[in-house]
Amino acid sequence: MLGSSRHVLRTTVAAALMLAAPQIGWACTVCFGDPNSAMSIGASWGILVMITITAGVLGCFARFFLYLLKRSRMAIGERVDLSPSSQARSHS
Repeated sequence: MLGSSRHVLRTTVAAALMLAAPQIGWACTVCFGDPNSAMSIGASWGILVMITITAGVLGCFARFFLYLLKRSRMAIGERVDLSPSSQARSHS
């Protein structure tokens, strides 16, 4: 019970400060300022790099599970050929 009253007090104090000094709540210069500034361009490149790394890791993760699927089928004796040319011939 005591923890929730502290949370309410902190929220109330933060709201009062935002109303008393609204400049504190303004966006930073990167978000609010010139979109062609060096900081904005650097932030955009940072986001692009993080998205690329995340996509690469997820792609490797998916590829690993496909590898495990292929190995498990080979272990039980099924014929596994994942090349596109063999799949086109099998449907003809």
